[in-house]
Amino acid sequence: MQMNSEAPSVRLLSRPGHGPAVRVPAEPGRLPPGLTASSLGEGDLVLPAPVNAHDHGYGVRTLDFGGVDDALEVWIAALRLRPRTDPYLEALVAFSRLAQTGVGATMHCHNSLNIDFLVDEAAAVSRAAADVGIRLGLCCPLVDSDAWAYDGGPERLKPLLGEDDWSSLSQAAPRYAPVARQIEAVEQVAAENAGPLVDVQFGPIGPQWCSNAMLEAVAEASARSGRRIHMHLLESPRQRAWLDRRFPQGVVRFLDEVGLLSPRLAVAHGVQLRADEIELLAGRGVQLVSNPSANLRLRSGVAPLSTVLRCRLDFAIGLDGTAFDDDQDLWRELRLAHLLHGGEDLVRPLTAACLFDAATVTAARVLNMPSGQDYTVVDYAALTADSVFDDVDETEMLLCRMSGSFAKGLFVAGKEVMKDGLLRNVDFAAARTELRQQARADLPRLERERPRAQALARAIRQYYAQW
Repeated sequence: MQMNSEAPSVRLLSRPGHGPAVRVPAEPGRLPPGLTASSLGEGDLVLPAPVNAHDHGYGVRTLDFGGVDDALEVWIAALRLRPRTDPYLEALVAFSRLAQTGVGATMHCHNSLNIDFLVDEAAAVSRAAADVGIRLGLCCPLVDSDAWAYDGGPERLKPLLGEDDWSSLSQAAPRYAPVARQIEAVEQVAAENAGPLVDVQFGPIGPQWCSNAMLEAVAEASARSGRRIHMHLLESPRQRAWLDRRFPQGVVRFLDEVGLLSPRLAVAHGVQLRADEIELLAGRGVQLVSNPSANLRLRSGVAPLSTVLRCRLDFAIGLDGTAFDDDQDLWRELRLAHLLHGGEDLVRPLTAACLFDAATVTAARVLNMPSGQDYTVVDYAALTADSVFDDVDETEMLLCRMSGSFAKGLFVAGKEVMKDGLLRNVDFAAARTELRQQARADLPRLERERPRAQALARAIRQYYAQW
């Protein structure tokens, strides 16, 4: 094919870490499908768009309503202060943040615990993803036990709360719908929203918040329909301690006994997993989603990725709504994982190839989406503005220096979602302003609720200190 001398030359990095980028002219037939020369500049780097494999779609981030970092179980109490906002707008802002940084898909673990609202809220979230233009894994929450505290629920905290606080808080304790009703709601969400860019999944929040009957029912429903499952597993030391009491054979072996472990399952965090459990997960084809920043910010620890690598358990990376700089920058999250698990030897155990495969290939599988069909464009000239050599490994440059601010383009399913840092279909600034106004309009209620949430946090801290 004759090269157009006027076409810019770009770097095409088809498989980061597996080899250097190839320089190609930005011409039809030389670019990945859907990319246009008009969106590319001289020296731009084109690579598969990373996937955020575990998140909660916080348009209003937790710190903005007083949810300061703390031990996970104490921090959860602050979620009571989440402002009441439009679910569509909340998701739109969250997804826009990701798309602006070059992320093409996200696993959204929805936050509603009221099954009566799930169908309508899921439709709003799906519409937000479509409007932004990203792919969506929609994890529908399933929960039926142990609100507030493991090993007994609200009643266990009653002695640690004043009479007034208990009277107020207990009235708002969750009331859970029957298991069958919750699973039916997920199937309804799937029937109304699933499509090429949206995959609906069962989301048992975690074994500490689900009865045995719930976990068994989800396993049966997944086996019957082929629907994927996405759940939290062994995130904190207190979860490890409680689940060891509840399941003498081990929680992972219990999950295997009821049929939950299969290639259809992805588990998030896994900080407290033991080597034998990692081997079992790997043998069953399960995927792990690691969340380095969230695990550090919520004092859960560091996931045993060295054992994960040794056991060949496939893993992905997710932001969990609590990224290192609270900025939802997946590139920085990859850097944190890269440095945390670099080891001390002459050769890195977690290679660049393995990490980028986690962020693209395995993460796409977690979302039940194809990989290698969405692309991020990086302003590589700006990223390397001070470089002396022009042949430094592009993947190493990304791992050391890349952030969302250098993402200048995003193409998803052949459509341009973001160009020069601006979303093509959504006014992010206006949406963010409107969401902020909605959140602040709820301030009178939040001020009344805040002392109760703080009392609950103190009781939870005391409960686990004695536990």
